[in-house]
Amino acid sequence: MVYHTIMRARLLLDTKTVLEDERIIQRKVWKLPKATPERPSGLKYRLYCGKGGRTIVRYDNESGKADHRHVGPNEIESDYQFVSLSKLLADFIQDVESLSGEIK
Repeated sequence: MVYHTIMRARLLLDTKTVLEDERIIQRKVWKLPKATPERPSGLKYRLYCGKGGRTIVRYDNESGKADHRHVGPNEIESDYQFVSLSKLLADFIQDVESLSGEIK
């Protein structure tokens, strides 16, 4: 009898916060079974901040695209240079604060 082990992504982070000003901040990060050409970090992620159904900033690395971010209600897309998970989370929070007007 042969048993196959199916390796699945492991959820590392899953948070959702609703701030007093009604902004929603969601962070989801998965550890993949192995790195891939699309995701050399070995991580899959989606970090989102929005209000009233409109995006303020979103970082992700969906299939078929490299690491990137979306800014504003028109979700203008730009490349993101992934360095580490801690830097990704720090960059996201910095964008949340600056694009929401918390940092002038």
